[in-house]
Amino acid sequence: MRTIEHWIGGTRSAAGSTRTSPVWNPATGEEQAEVLLASATDVDHAIAVARDAFDTWSQSSLSARTKILFRFQHLVEANLDRLAEAITDEHGKVLSDARGEVQRGLEVVEFACGIPQLLKGDYSDQVSTGVDVFSFREPLGVVAGITPFNFPAMVPMWMFPVAIACGNTFVLKPSERDPSASVLLAELWAEAGLPEGVFNVVHGDKEAVDAILDHPDVAAVSFVGSTPIARYIHQRASENGKRVQALGGAKNHAIVLPDADLDFASDHLVAAAFGSAGERCMAISAAVAVGRTGDALVEAVNAKARAVVVGSGRDAASEMGPVVTPAARDRIVGLIDAGERQGGRVTVDGRRLVVPGHEDGFFVGPTVIDGVTPQMDCYTQEIFGPVLSVLRSDDVDEAIALVNANPYGNGTAIFTSSGEAARRFQRGVKVGMIGVNVPVPVPMAYYSFGGWKDSLFGDKHVHGPEGVSFYTRAKVVTSRWPHVENPIGASFHFPTNA
Repeated sequence: MRTIEHWIGGTRSAAGSTRTSPVWNPATGEEQAEVLLASATDVDHAIAVARDAFDTWSQSSLSARTKILFRFQHLVEANLDRLAEAITDEHGKVLSDARGEVQRGLEVVEFACGIPQLLKGDYSDQVSTGVDVFSFREPLGVVAGITPFNFPAMVPMWMFPVAIACGNTFVLKPSERDPSASVLLAELWAEAGLPEGVFNVVHGDKEAVDAILDHPDVAAVSFVGSTPIARYIHQRASENGKRVQALGGAKNHAIVLPDADLDFASDHLVAAAFGSAGERCMAISAAVAVGRTGDALVEAVNAKARAVVVGSGRDAASEMGPVVTPAARDRIVGLIDAGERQGGRVTVDGRRLVVPGHEDGFFVGPTVIDGVTPQMDCYTQEIFGPVLSVLRSDDVDEAIALVNANPYGNGTAIFTSSGEAARRFQRGVKVGMIGVNVPVPVPMAYYSFGGWKDSLFGDKHVHGPEGVSFYTRAKVVTSRWPHVENPIGASFHFPTNA
């Protein structure tokens, strides 16, 4: 049995770990590896290594950091297929989706390559007689990322390129369900010339997470995952004096107006709901059919959902793969059962899907539930699977009210040909990321990613300008170089700009 180790101080390491967790191949249902689970002592060791590396890395020149970032970007690009294959084998998503994930992560690396421009400060000359003021930003120290299974390369790459470019050192605790991509990325960092200890990976469960949250040498924590865990991480890390950005769950709505192109809208709804088996925090899980569009929309979505090709992620013909674990499969099926029991109409049913040749895989087929109401479990809970719930509303204002009544505020979209309706929607919804005829509005790397309400705990979104701000803190310097022959005398009154 292959054992996946930590990465500490520039090399693979078992540290002192004695516990392990299985790593499945979701398409076959077979255990393909085991991953070491770090103890609190292992985490302490990784943080100590990162702390020691910070002293030198934080003083490195922007030019030196940028050269390493460019080399890392090139190496990730050259190894894209290798990373994608590791993701597909452990997560289950199809190879094309895994490649897309790595590419979106690369965009953050490319953004971070511009760190000399991003860290430029301000300078004000002669703010008072003989006095100048300037500002600059400094790294925080050791920072940590705790990341989910659904994007084992992209979500860590939302964090560590910016953090490292800013001069911090990084400890990553990836999901133990699909850990190999993080170690491959660590190897590429080493090949790019990143000094030992600047980037470290510790695998683990709650014991490792709590050790990170409680450690006095960790200055900041970034997290992406479910809302209950995001709330817990934000509270515990904040109580320990850390800077925290914790991105939680989602219930993303797509509003379809009667003037929308139904063929276009249904195409994009199906892709947004069932891509990556619905295991995306930006997946569309609730479609809101406005006015007379309901029955026609459901009919179009049903036909396209039934046509989705489900199979192994390694099969080039597959459009959707399995879900990540048998527990995830059983939870998804249970929420479909609850929706049907509570009055929803299951118009496309993926609960009993069997893929020939992969009978033991963790498959759930595309599922559509019509007639959903906001009180049903399949609506109130984040399903995180290939399930699209369809709700109805009389008009766009009622649809906006429905979105705003939901506790989540991650992403949302509207399908319409009306500019006025789109503008009313984008100004009216209390959501962080909005798509107009774009169902999965994930911002480019030079913008920041994050939601509102129970989808975000903390005040900073990830990557983009807010990412740079999160991983640095500002200094403002007020300086005077007195004229030797004619110095200005001291004063006891409050300083002014005279």
